[in-house]
Amino acid sequence: MLTKKLGAISLPEEEIKQDKKNCRKFGPCGVGKKALYLNSFYIDRQYYVPVKSVTRIFKRVAMSKGGFTGKGIFGTLPYLVVEYDNGKQKQCNFKHEEDVDRLLAFVETNFPNIPLHSVEAERKLAEKARRLAEKKYVSNLSDEAKMSIQNLEQAEKYLHRKSDLYMDLSQSARKKRIYDRSNPAYKWVALAITVMGSGAFAYGVYSLITHAGFGIYFLLFGLAAIFLFAGANVLPTSKNNRKYLEQKLKDSINAMEHYIQSCPDFPVPAYYAHPVVLKRMTEILKEGRAENLESALQVLKQDLKALNSNVVVEQEEYDEVVAIKSMFLVMDYK
Repeated sequence: MLTKKLGAISLPEEEIKQDKKNCRKFGPCGVGKKALYLNSFYIDRQYYVPVKSVTRIFKRVAMSKGGFTGKGIFGTLPYLVVEYDNGKQKQCNFKHEEDVDRLLAFVETNFPNIPLHSVEAERKLAEKARRLAEKKYVSNLSDEAKMSIQNLEQAEKYLHRKSDLYMDLSQSARKKRIYDRSNPAYKWVALAITVMGSGAFAYGVYSLITHAGFGIYFLLFGLAAIFLFAGANVLPTSKNNRKYLEQKLKDSINAMEHYIQSCPDFPVPAYYAHPVVLKRMTEILKEGRAENLESALQVLKQDLKALNSNVVVEQEEYDEVVAIKSMFLVMDYK
């Protein structure tokens, strides 16, 4: 299928064909060396935008009614927004928000000159940066604290080279946490309803063929049940069960452990190796709330324990907490 261009700049068809074939895929989109490949509503990677045309790329999350409570099947609707040719936009719908995060992390590493926030988000980040600049840090830090901060900053840069590893770690911990907190009975009820829906769908098809009455209603009910519970990830499947999720978490930790072996004196255990963890530990040291790496990690654990559903935080902090808190919870803060 011919990949259609977006914007004024075209690339040779053979060049696009090869670049698209070798591009890194993230859900329905992809990132190549020459272009970004974007989806239509139905077809993955149907359009391309040359990298040199891209002026900005960022995530947008729309909230459904259930999204404001954290409940409901369709709580959030993630989008990737690509700006090109001085103001034009292409919005791409994604099924999984983590695919958008992975794509943005890949772009950050490989195309550091492309802004990864909307104009409004950049304004808010600038305001926060000014507030942080005015924040009172300890001016006379001890030598141990200074060395610890230097260690953390180097380790954070090292982690950013392999964004897939820390994202896998965060997401596998989050999925394990969600599974642990969900009522097992719900999964089997969902399975029973889906089986009934499949039966209703089969009967609906049979009824339509034999011209029996009400066949269309069975058909629609069956389709609704199948798509509803399959899309909601409620059903117990080969990738949605305790054994699989525990193994996935273990594999993520092992992969991270192998990676950080090449970074001497890595400041935290592999199961907490995430840039947000290191960033927040650095802040704790600069604020004088800890003197060394071990005490900074303990203070961070206390901070995370204090953050619950009753605490109101800014969006950026919320995103950071969501990224790392499950990692601490599944390890029982050890």
